[in-house]
Amino acid sequence: MCLAIPGRVTTISGNDPLMKTGLVNFGGILKEVNLVYVPEVKVDDYVIVHVGFAISILDEKEAQKVFDTLNELENYEDPLQ
Repeated sequence: MCLAIPGRVTTISGNDPLMKTGLVNFGGILKEVNLVYVPEVKVDDYVIVHVGFAISILDEKEAQKVFDTLNELENYEDPLQ
């Protein structure tokens, strides 16, 4: 199974569309991400990232829904254990 994670773009660098990267904030963890698949992305946009590539832009409301779900899963207690 593959998992893509949302994050907020904090900086963008590179003028060549094939080399454009950005620093993305994943809940306090900053990672450099390739932005080639989202050429229209701007600073403060939320993106879905899979294996180091931003694959789509997400609005803030949808990103918050994902964060809320991830927080619920983090606090989930398996009744079978």
